[in-house]
Amino acid sequence: MNQSVQRKAAKDFIKRWADRGNEKQDSQSFWLDLLQSVYGIDNPTEYITFEDSVSNMMDSTSFIDGYIEKTNVLIEQKGQHRDLNKGLRQSDGTYLTPFQQALRYSATLPYSRRPRWIITSNFKEFYIYDMEKPNSDPSIVKLKDLEKEYYRLEILIDKTNTQIEKETKVSIQAGELIGQIHDELIEQYQDPEDPSSLKSINQLSVRLVFSFYAEDAGLFGKRRMFHDYLVDFDTRNFRHAIIEFFHVLNTKAEDRDPYLDEKLAAFPYVNGGLFEDMDIEIPQFTDHLCELILENASSDFNWSEISPTIFGGVFESTLNPEERRKGGMHYTSIQNIHKVIDPLFLEELKKELNEIKQLKQHAAIKRRALEFQNKLASLTFLDPAAGSGNFLTETYIALRELENEALVLIHGDNVLLDTEADLIKVSLDQFYGIEINDFAVAVAKTALWIAESQMFEKTKDLIYSEVDFLPIKSYTNIIEGDALEMDWNNVIDRYDLDYIIGNPPFIGHSVQNSEQKKQMRSIYIDLMGKEYPLSGKIDYVAGWFFKAAEFIENTKTKVALVSTNSITQGEQVAGVWKPLYDRFNIDINFAYKTFKWDNESSQKAQVHVVIIGFSHNSVTSKSKKIFYELNKFEIVNEINPYLIEAPVVIVESSRKNLSNVPPMIYGSKPTDGGFFFLTPEEKNELISKEPDAEKFVRRVYGAAEFINNKERYCLWLKDATPDELRSLPMVHGRIQKVREYRLKSKAKSTNKYADYPTRFKQDAQPDTNYLLVPRVSSENRRYVPIGFMSSENIVTDAVQLIPNATLYEFGIITSNVHMAWMRAIAGRLEMRYRYSSTLVYNTFPWPDTNELQKNKIKQTAQGILDARTLYPNSSLADLYDEVIMPVELRKAHQENDKAVMEAYGMKVGETTESDSVSQLFKMYEKLVTSK
Repeated sequence: MNQSVQRKAAKDFIKRWADRGNEKQDSQSFWLDLLQSVYGIDNPTEYITFEDSVSNMMDSTSFIDGYIEKTNVLIEQKGQHRDLNKGLRQSDGTYLTPFQQALRYSATLPYSRRPRWIITSNFKEFYIYDMEKPNSDPSIVKLKDLEKEYYRLEILIDKTNTQIEKETKVSIQAGELIGQIHDELIEQYQDPEDPSSLKSINQLSVRLVFSFYAEDAGLFGKRRMFHDYLVDFDTRNFRHAIIEFFHVLNTKAEDRDPYLDEKLAAFPYVNGGLFEDMDIEIPQFTDHLCELILENASSDFNWSEISPTIFGGVFESTLNPEERRKGGMHYTSIQNIHKVIDPLFLEELKKELNEIKQLKQHAAIKRRALEFQNKLASLTFLDPAAGSGNFLTETYIALRELENEALVLIHGDNVLLDTEADLIKVSLDQFYGIEINDFAVAVAKTALWIAESQMFEKTKDLIYSEVDFLPIKSYTNIIEGDALEMDWNNVIDRYDLDYIIGNPPFIGHSVQNSEQKKQMRSIYIDLMGKEYPLSGKIDYVAGWFFKAAEFIENTKTKVALVSTNSITQGEQVAGVWKPLYDRFNIDINFAYKTFKWDNESSQKAQVHVVIIGFSHNSVTSKSKKIFYELNKFEIVNEINPYLIEAPVVIVESSRKNLSNVPPMIYGSKPTDGGFFFLTPEEKNELISKEPDAEKFVRRVYGAAEFINNKERYCLWLKDATPDELRSLPMVHGRIQKVREYRLKSKAKSTNKYADYPTRFKQDAQPDTNYLLVPRVSSENRRYVPIGFMSSENIVTDAVQLIPNATLYEFGIITSNVHMAWMRAIAGRLEMRYRYSSTLVYNTFPWPDTNELQKNKIKQTAQGILDARTLYPNSSLADLYDEVIMPVELRKAHQENDKAVMEAYGMKVGETTESDSVSQLFKMYEKLVTSK
């Protein structure tokens, strides 16, 4: 909202409410009117909640007058004649001021919903309490002063999301327009596949986009100047007109042809290097292309409303053939960018500005606001995987929005005509990037210029200054290059850098090409010049984590990067993080737990990601946060690489069990091309035609068969004699196909087993009963389904087994303690748990139990098995569905959990899962040390 418009809205609000103020009748209307008319909230009834119930210490229910979740503001409203400093008798006999009442309500809320601000009001005054300083006096804003001091109540609103939806829609439409122009334009090139032609069309597209934006934003002077110039030319001369136009924009007024056409001469000098290369290939235009440019893209569309943050990604993917093949336009949402930049630095800056707004002396406000502006202008940022510049662009916009608020505090209503004193201090020179794709570099620079222009106009609206945006300054801080190959010091001196941000490429270790694998190995080199173990088995994104950790060593710089969640799970934790802790002494300051990162493409490709903020441990944050969603977090003392509150202990795979317990082994691996296996129908057909084959048919279990009670069979021919097999043509035919399959394999070890076509390639089938553990299980289950099996049941390598296991082993590994360990360190398949014997079972610290405790665990373990037998027709998938899990089974597990926790010395009812994992990490560390 424009400053003058907001002042007028505040003035009108004062008039409406000057003589009103009944607590029961007017409270909600008062706040809804304030939010909508003064602060521009379109749907205030969805923005603020009233009368939220809370239970107080006397177990009676009270109600919060108002609560704004987006900004964590709690409101306690009183009538117009109430003194906000005096206490009022409560139902329990105590006397509490409105603020003390609000504090009591706050104490009953979950930590993540506790207010950052408490406002008490009597319609005439607003008392603003900063809960970061709970013992300080409140700031007071009087209703009669709201016209001048409206900014002090801006803590009510979340400015970051007010325009996002509209700008996103416009930006996608803009991308579609450019896509249409690009698709038709490329057909006019003599050789559309020629690399120089592709580079030319990309540059041409960038220039057209800037021109469309510049005419709608008023940068050229009058609106529609670009359109009005081009409309004079027919299709035949359109190409020449475009070339002349670009030439003029790249030429200073004093250097131009004095006889230049007056329409061309009216255009300002742009600079910035955008129109510098006059040798790019520009083809002829068609009638339809001229129409697309003049009508669809120019007359019928307002480019000034695009979001440069979103449009940068949309634009790049629109013109990038590879990205278009993947699903068309994509971009990183502004909300996801803020998950990176808000906890890294933006929240602290917003907090500092809000504290300035609550100061009472105008001289102090102006002085502090000027200091704050200088601080903003001193910050530097690097995105070493810049792409189309969306992280840098959104960060620039966020800083400029804060600067604009500071400028209002500094200059107020003053009209600034003389701006030699550098009114705007935040500049693009503070933002650095590295990007391997030359076109993305051009897009990023253009997006930043557009962002600069938009924020420039917002400053003019606020301060009424008369300053021209053009000519733009050359911007060379985004460097084309391979971030994993180059020295980042050549981009910015590491001691001058404040923050590293970004979203590096997501390429799993199994799909990296040879060059990428070579890069990863060369990066993960230890101090002795040797490769770190597992450096060839970590995701590509880890290269940026290593380079960033190396770059910030012994500096003040803080980092926040997006990554696939794989680097915080399973074996990759040791491969990625051990070198970072051992060599660079990093410390994790905040983290987002796994969530889906949507690239917003038409195919909606999604990956599961985490966000990790870290620094050198000498500048670690005192208050660490683990986020579950935007603004939903818990404060913890320590965050380890598994993104849980626990000591920084890294669990490494072990082929030997660290505790004295029965070994866990993989099931049998057939490597047969599927020819050993039979569906129920195939099994029935085989037996009906060859009855003697029945003794060689066994029920077989992988994870899916075990959990879902899926019927499947296999041929188990270990004891079959040659004459028996010769008499069974159908069985013999399958054996022949197994042999042929193995002979065709590229693996020599498989070729060798073509000589043994009657057997599984790897036979681990025990001749005793065993405990079966699925290797993959749903993340939605509290317990991984585990069970006993007889030796008659064949198992594949989709499961793991413990031969000769007892009820005691079953009780321990099916307990909530073991499941917590598994959830913390296991790898994932998408989000499903991947149970590994070497990583989860062999490293698990078992309790030191006495006979009494062992017997108790055996009893409770049997209770679980007994509860399952009550439902013989239900699969384990049914029984372990958290929604419909039978009461008897749940109680049996709870009894087993209790027995196991007691064996560990954990207090039942008091120990959280986080507590138990923390204890297990300490026990693991002792185990490793003792070994």
